Formats: sequence, C-alpha cells, structure tokens
Amino acid sequence: MITLILNHDPYNGSDVTYNALRLAKNLHKNGEEVNIFLMNDAVDLARSICIKPEMYDFDLHDMVKKLYEHGVSVRACGTCNARCGMYKNAPYFSEEISSTMDQLTQWVIESNQVLTF
Repeated sequence: MITLILNHDPYNGSDVTYNALRLAKNLHKNGEEVNIFLMNDAVDLARSICIKPEMYDFDLHDMVKKLYEHGVSVRACGTCNARCGMYKNAPYFSEEISSTMDQLTQWVIESNQVLTF
C-alpha cells in the first residue's frame, strides 16, 4: 500500500499536484493499492465546484474523481473542509470523501510508503 498526501492548492502555477496524480494513476495501473489523502488547500480537488482555469492543460479535479472511480481510495480532511481552499465549506463530490486524521494515521501505519506533495 502506498499513501500520497497532497497539500497544495490545485491550480497554483506548479505541476506538483498534477505529477502526484500522474504517479497515483501509474502506481494503480501497475497493481499497487493507492491511497490519496487531501489536506490543506488540496481539499479543493475533491470539490465539484473546483473548475480548471483556462490557462491549465489538465483538469485536476477530474483526475482525482476518475482515480476514485477506478478504485483509488481518496479521502479529504474534514477539518480542512471548513478551513482551507478557495471553496471553504463546499461539499466534496462524495460524502465518503470526508475523513479524519484517524484515517490518515491508519493509512500511514499500514502503508509501505508514504509520499507527500
């Protein structure tokens, strides 16, 4: 099991989040069990209201949603929902997404590798 922890604003002008999602996709495609935990401003990735700016080539929200639909475990910090991102308190695309530090703790304990972006 590999856990990726994402922290950055999805559309902040860098490719950090994009590259993390590409890695998650490739790991999953190669048979790895992948978890993605969204914290801080990265929680916007789990909000349908998060729209790709015109200047970006890739829809990061759509990438997260497709990973989720294909079996990657995606969770977002419940506390960060109200505190972080541009869309504070906007719902996540699935009620199952909202999670806790307890879930992240469990994933970290169980994972072979934990990567932060």
